[in-house]
Amino acid sequence: MTNRIIHPEGWAAAKGYANGVLTTEGTLYVGGQIGWTAEQVFEAHDFIGQMEQTLKNIVAVIEAAGGGPEHLVRLTWYVTDKQDYLAHQADVGRVYRAVLGRNFPAMTMVVVQALVEDEALLEIEATAQIPQG
Repeated sequence: MTNRIIHPEGWAAAKGYANGVLTTEGTLYVGGQIGWTAEQVFEAHDFIGQMEQTLKNIVAVIEAAGGGPEHLVRLTWYVTDKQDYLAHQADVGRVYRAVLGRNFPAMTMVVVQALVEDEALLEIEATAQIPQG
């Protein structure tokens, strides 16, 4: 068996990258997701709105691989504005729990100067362990 590329049904084609790669052992590597829709359109232009869409995108990739949010083991957040993140802590927690439930994987947050997509305010990559068989 070989690794399997994971691409949620109905999503616009990923160009030059994979949204997810599932190993034969069940480790799912979710490429950096941003706050755009399946059609690669930004509907939200604020941090919380983009964060919610980003987390939903991560869940969509995990579900396409046969798992759920409870299978997350790691999240790495890249944010462009630390103060924007800190100013919305209550909303961050509320939206996080609404999308991912009470699953708290190992996490890292890094403040970056910019992301490849100019409209993106954050990008999150994830690792999940999907049960096999």
